[in-house]
Amino acid sequence: MINTNPKKIAVVNAAVITLITAVFDILIVIVYDFFKPLPFILTLVVVFIVSFVIINYSLEKFIYQKIKIIYKTIGRLKLGKKEELKKRSKSADVLEMVNQVVLDWNEEKEKEIDELKQMAKYRREFVGNVSHELKTPIFNIQGYILTLLDGGIDDPEINVKFLKKAKKSVNRMIAIVEDLEEINKLESGELKLKKENFDLIELTREVVDFLEMKAEEFKAEIIIKSPFRNAKVHADKRRIRQVFINLIDNAIKYGDEEHNQIDISFYDFHDNYLVEVSDNGIGIPDENLPRIFERFYRTDYSRSREKGGSGLGLAIVKHIIEAHRQTITVRSNYRKGTTFSFTLEKA
Repeated sequence: MINTNPKKIAVVNAAVITLITAVFDILIVIVYDFFKPLPFILTLVVVFIVSFVIINYSLEKFIYQKIKIIYKTIGRLKLGKKEELKKRSKSADVLEMVNQVVLDWNEEKEKEIDELKQMAKYRREFVGNVSHELKTPIFNIQGYILTLLDGGIDDPEINVKFLKKAKKSVNRMIAIVEDLEEINKLESGELKLKKENFDLIELTREVVDFLEMKAEEFKAEIIIKSPFRNAKVHADKRRIRQVFINLIDNAIKYGDEEHNQIDISFYDFHDNYLVEVSDNGIGIPDENLPRIFERFYRTDYSRSREKGGSGLGLAIVKHIIEAHRQTITVRSNYRKGTTFSFTLEKA
């Protein structure tokens, strides 16, 4: 491969063409004076052929061979030979630089395609999960109504029982739809936070009292651990209450079935307070941890449905914390327990 400077090529080509033009102009004048029209036409033909050969040679030597590199690059990219091409594309030649641009463009587009494929996969999973979550209560309601229409409505015990079950399924559907609307508002930025100063430990006690009956039902003991009496934060109190409810509710449902202990711990963390909600339950396998905050993602679908919930709680928690420009993380030992940690700005 010939490696030439484009400025030198331009100068040489211009000089050659100028010289050839001058020579042929002189030849034309001389030939015309001595040989008159017919030989003059023959001379023009010869000039045309010679010029064509020279220009064609220049195109072949300095342009076509270089452009051919780009076509070869595209061909090799289709075959997946990127590393080989990167090793070859280290020249300072302009067309080699164009070749490198093609390589970079291809890499960028491949990343975009991979991201689109991943998003499409998540969309399919999301649509499938939504339809599955809604299908169960819809079919339940349909079954209860058909039973009542088939004569069950005349039996006082059956009609009340089935109406209560239908109500429960309707409430489940409403909860799913409301949670979906909540996530949509959080993701689109429509939901504006109403920040205020409040005591985080006091709010935690309120949530623990609110979930007291559920904790008793699951034989769960909730312990608040704090080295200080109060912890003033600047945040949206109603949303943080929602965060605590979702995290503690999860810890209650998925804790140890014999003796479930839930620890809520507070730490001074520079300009923030660090909050940890820990349980000693079934834990989460390592391969599931990266997706634990996705909508409807469940590590154990059968057990999760037995425990209830919309499957959107952790996704909502993540969006609320991130809306406060804070972070939430999870760590877990499978069959030993799980800890969710998040930070909030001090007041």
